[in-house]
Amino acid sequence: MTRTRYKFLPEDTVPYFLTSTTVGWLPLFSDPHIADILVDALKFLISHQRMTLYAYVIMKNHIHLIASAENLSKEMANFKSFTARRCIAFYLDRHMQDLLEQLRSLKLQHKTDRPHQFWQEGSHPQRIKDEVMMSQKVEYIHQNPVQRGYVDEPEDWQYSSARDYGGSAGLIPVVIME
Repeated sequence: MTRTRYKFLPEDTVPYFLTSTTVGWLPLFSDPHIADILVDALKFLISHQRMTLYAYVIMKNHIHLIASAENLSKEMANFKSFTARRCIAFYLDRHMQDLLEQLRSLKLQHKTDRPHQFWQEGSHPQRIKDEVMMSQKVEYIHQNPVQRGYVDEPEDWQYSSARDYGGSAGLIPVVIME
């Protein structure tokens, strides 16, 4: 029995809208070092042609992506596993014991293979059904930092593809759907 109504369709290479959240909604991406780990991991997946990214935003405690891949479920699992290990290593190297204790206490009991949990389970994939849905999700992603009151204009949020859609270069290469 599946835990969620959100799931990837097998062998589906169309774009999906994805959301991944930190455990306990901790604002871990407020630290630019941690946000940059996500940026670098996404760049790696793109440069190695393992993922196509259409839009993204990295917020303080979650990310939204529109992406496609031959096996997007696997690539997202790899992305989350890799970034979790890198971020936890960052905290360990800097002896950030309070934060590590939070990640330990928020870990789900059935996760017995690790001392900490960084991400909540799942990525809530929603298949992009048509151009209207694509446009709505891109707009939602780009407006997220504005709605939260972090910036006045979507292009002002550094960790977003809004700059790309506005004609400037963003941090991560995206494919703009027109």
